[in-house]
Amino acid sequence: MANHIKLKNVAREYDGVSALRGVNLEVEDGEILTIIGPNGAGKTTMLRIMALLDEPSKGKVIYRGMKVDRSNAHQYRKKVTMVFQRPALFNTTVFENIAYGLRLRDQEEHRIAARVESALNSVLLKGFGSRMAKKLSGGEQQRVILARALVLEPELLLLDEPTASLDPTNGIIVEKIIRRLRGRTTVVVATHNIFLARRISDRVGCLLNGKIIDVDKPKNIFIKPKNDIIRKFARGEFF
Repeated sequence: MANHIKLKNVAREYDGVSALRGVNLEVEDGEILTIIGPNGAGKTTMLRIMALLDEPSKGKVIYRGMKVDRSNAHQYRKKVTMVFQRPALFNTTVFENIAYGLRLRDQEEHRIAARVESALNSVLLKGFGSRMAKKLSGGEQQRVILARALVLEPELLLLDEPTASLDPTNGIIVEKIIRRLRGRTTVVVATHNIFLARRISDRVGCLLNGKIIDVDKPKNIFIKPKNDIIRKFARGEFF
């Protein structure tokens, strides 16, 4: 399977503090890759670099075989969408929230309407377009945020703690939405929820202290770990 995005010896420092240290990671086309790690491990930093929002202090980002730098980052950035852990909704309708990114891309209104309706259906919010987004429940708001990302039809979707603070019902719905993307969209999920990782992932990467310590199939991470560090990691002892 072809690589979608690759990090080669990527490091990132903030004011002299290392957030990532020599990360090597290959994300395959159409897979769901989950990065697990405790708070402060560098998960969000890694997603921001994959989203081409931040540049690495050292190392390379390669997108579909092409090195990304300041001269071409803008053309790849349109292919990638990141959903942050605490994204903000606009104080308007659900429809307008989801349509916002399409309008920035100068889409025609009839196409916007069709794509927003399709995105609402995909997150099980059919008929919610005229509702005020900020008056929805927390779980419904999270699904609107997902729809706002999906309507852009990204090649690479990056999700930072997508089920954090959700009730069980909405958590299950969000998991189903993510699983449906397998094979159609490349998805990278960052989470400290090892149970979510076990359920949705094609592969799981373990990130600790800014370093990837293993990437493998879920059964090899959670059931047949290679060493004591991975075993403790899979049991949640680092969380």
